[in-house]
Amino acid sequence: MTQETPPDLAALAKLKSAQERIREQIRTVVIGQEEVVEQLLIAIFAGGHCILEGVPGLAKTLLVQTVARSLSLNFGRIQFTPDLMPADITGTEVLHEDRQTGTREFKFVHGPIFANILLADEINRTPPKTQAALLQGMQERQISAGNHHYKLPSPFFVLATQNPIEQEGTYPLPEAQLDRFIMKVIVGYPTKDEERKIYRAMTGAPPSDPTPVLSGEEVIELQNLIRRVPISDLLVDYTMNIVRATRKDDPESPEFVRNWVLWGVGPRGGQSMILAAKARAALYGRPEVTVEDLKAAAVPVLRHRIVLSYNAEAEGQSPDTVIRKLVDSMPVHASPTTSDPQVQRALK
Repeated sequence: MTQETPPDLAALAKLKSAQERIREQIRTVVIGQEEVVEQLLIAIFAGGHCILEGVPGLAKTLLVQTVARSLSLNFGRIQFTPDLMPADITGTEVLHEDRQTGTREFKFVHGPIFANILLADEINRTPPKTQAALLQGMQERQISAGNHHYKLPSPFFVLATQNPIEQEGTYPLPEAQLDRFIMKVIVGYPTKDEERKIYRAMTGAPPSDPTPVLSGEEVIELQNLIRRVPISDLLVDYTMNIVRATRKDDPESPEFVRNWVLWGVGPRGGQSMILAAKARAALYGRPEVTVEDLKAAAVPVLRHRIVLSYNAEAEGQSPDTVIRKLVDSMPVHASPTTSDPQVQRALK
């Protein structure tokens, strides 16, 4: 096993306390959606981008804005439309004239991507050329304009929204861009009791603004902390086995995968699954990853990385059902000779 500097227990306690306070702030504005909030916080503290899919009116935009305010982070928003150009995201160079000297020079005017949290609203409504401009920022944490490169602020997250019911006038995201999102979170309808509370809360006095819980510098520190959370070789192998089993050409993939899956998950999906599991463990103050952390991360991390076959669609299958079936059927095996204490604890 690769030797890692173990996380500081006091720092883990701080993170657990912070996430509880952040969720309290979010509850003052957004009612319900507890699982969505958890997955969104996991994505942020794991340092990844996240895509939220849900029908209109489920408070996706409000949730992202509230998270940004709770973390005292700079917030930017782009409403994606078919006529949006790359420069509308990244910014552009304009000719500036100095009135005193009369000299002219090009100066770069920053676009909305220069924010800590960027809300890409209805990201699938803009053409591939514009989506590619966002992809560079997501991948490289910098953008190019002319012959110059400009670094994006740190931390930097893209939280994108998609509407699953309107397909006319949309441009499906390329697989390369989808793979850059650590998670795809499904925002569902509220329960009956939650919906009643929403009607009361949203038609009365406006809620107060959330109180900032963490600064940008503290978020970066906690992201570094999460990467130091240890994971046993057993659970690395467990993750790898799940990811490899999604590929129909793998000799160990089950029969249902060969029938239902056209393209499986690449190595980045396994890395994302481990990072998300580390973040989940740390958010609850635990100093190591468990099997349950990986199982909880599997569906939101892998669902957008699987392409189903026509057979699966004809049978009414979804990526979620494929992943859950894999997770339920995948055993966690330890070598008979292993004495790693992390392995033993992971099996409990």
